[in-house]
Amino acid sequence: MLDISRGLIIVNLIFGLWPGWSQGAYLLEEDYYTAGVVEFQKSSLSENTAAYVEIIKSESASSTDIIVFPESTLNDGSSTSFIPDPKELVNPCLSDPNATFYEEFLVTISCAARNASKYVVINLTEKQKCEDVPEDTRPCASNGLNVYNTNVVFDRQGVVVSRYRKIHLWIEEKNTTFQPELITFETDFGVTFGHFICYDILFYDPAHQLIREQGIKDFVYLSMWFSQLPFHTAVQIQQGWAYTNDVNLLAAGASLPSDGSTGSGIYHGRSGTLISVMRQDSGERTLYVAQVPKYSSSRSIHKRAGRSAPRQVATSSSISLMRDQLEDYESEVVELGVGPSPGNLSRTLCQGSFCCHFNISWRFLEETEENGSFYSYRIGAFDGLPKRDVAETNYIRNCGLFSCSGSGIEDCGQLLPSSGELQQSRIAFTQLEIGVTFPESREFLLIPLSLLDNLMPLEPSQFEWSQEKASEESYQHEVRFALKDSQEVSNLLSFAVYGNYYDNECTYGVGSEEEQVSCGYKSGSSRKEVVGLGLLISLVILVALVEY
Repeated sequence: MLDISRGLIIVNLIFGLWPGWSQGAYLLEEDYYTAGVVEFQKSSLSENTAAYVEIIKSESASSTDIIVFPESTLNDGSSTSFIPDPKELVNPCLSDPNATFYEEFLVTISCAARNASKYVVINLTEKQKCEDVPEDTRPCASNGLNVYNTNVVFDRQGVVVSRYRKIHLWIEEKNTTFQPELITFETDFGVTFGHFICYDILFYDPAHQLIREQGIKDFVYLSMWFSQLPFHTAVQIQQGWAYTNDVNLLAAGASLPSDGSTGSGIYHGRSGTLISVMRQDSGERTLYVAQVPKYSSSRSIHKRAGRSAPRQVATSSSISLMRDQLEDYESEVVELGVGPSPGNLSRTLCQGSFCCHFNISWRFLEETEENGSFYSYRIGAFDGLPKRDVAETNYIRNCGLFSCSGSGIEDCGQLLPSSGELQQSRIAFTQLEIGVTFPESREFLLIPLSLLDNLMPLEPSQFEWSQEKASEESYQHEVRFALKDSQEVSNLLSFAVYGNYYDNECTYGVGSEEEQVSCGYKSGSSRKEVVGLGLLISLVILVALVEY
């Protein structure tokens, strides 16, 4: 009888100490989990901390299993905190309730995650003693500290179970780790997440590397992204990356539209957006929630959340946006004409040996105002390294249609003004198709990108995408990105096939023949393809002559 009583006490202790255990056991059997991402406008440290806690314990968060906050919206360099090593399974709420070692905000959020019994992901400015990393022989700061841009994950008990330090910094006076990190964490609802931060999404490590080398299908992504027209706005990049990799992406964005920073969403791979937002008037502190299907389940989406806000056209006075260096593109104006007859364009445009084929058709819209302000369009091709003075860059091969607010290339990637003349659509595209042959590379990612004038992308139900090799032995990928036949678009800012080649190393056709062989490409394969094509043409001509 005594042994049974002890057994019951132990069971009660387990369930009492682990408030999320029984819920987690149940969630393992579910074919979805419920996630929340926070679009957050930062203020002072105390206000930020209080707002984080309020969101975590809010009614709108009650159904969530995991909540993700954005980058750089909690503390800064004046309030850095030590972060426990996840291997030690430290619970700041219990081990340091008076915040004698960890900063008070870290203890507070640990307690909030514990009280709400939720996984909580935050980003903060971390400090670490240089002496704790003896293998790092780089010079240390005079105060003996490294400072990192860091993600921290709390489990349902408030324990720090994961930590990731940003690798690819964007204009940040912070350290990178001595060795790049590939970080994942497991949950009690049967999902393993990878995580990375903001600018990391444009590089192979760790984002793409976690997919390719570890097969991760779910990601938390924390950002303070400064959007650039026409190819690098926040939700456009988030959705395109999740679609191409066919993964779940929980993206939380800082909310500072006046600085061009906004954009949060939850995406389910090839099925597209579950929920997303691009703030254009003022910042906010809002939790966006969706049920996210697990990839281990064959069941289709049974609850899909819609976008949170009514459609709002972006204008130059409502949100501040940066601009891609479009002057470096080989580009041509799309001559739309004056109407009312429909128009079309079939054109191959090249920059060097990289070529893009465009098939475009449009019709003029009725009842447009004579004094209206309209977008014009260009097609463009780019093959090279983008010019960025203050950040590392990756190699891009891009084919795109993009809008312009005037006649010159300097007017492209610009929003129409919100005052004065009426802004409206002049044409509707009835056909959009881009065909490209991309060379294979050791590390590369081909992404369909689009953008409407509300700064949201087209959804997968509206377009067609294919990426195929002619044969297993081929080192070229044939890509087609097209508007579906049943669709037409009258509010377009961009439509592109974006080839991200990272460092462009081991790319087919690049470098000497010896380098090509060392990368695994067969010696002389490019010449064989050309010779083979020549023989085929000669054979066709010979047959024609014989028949004649």
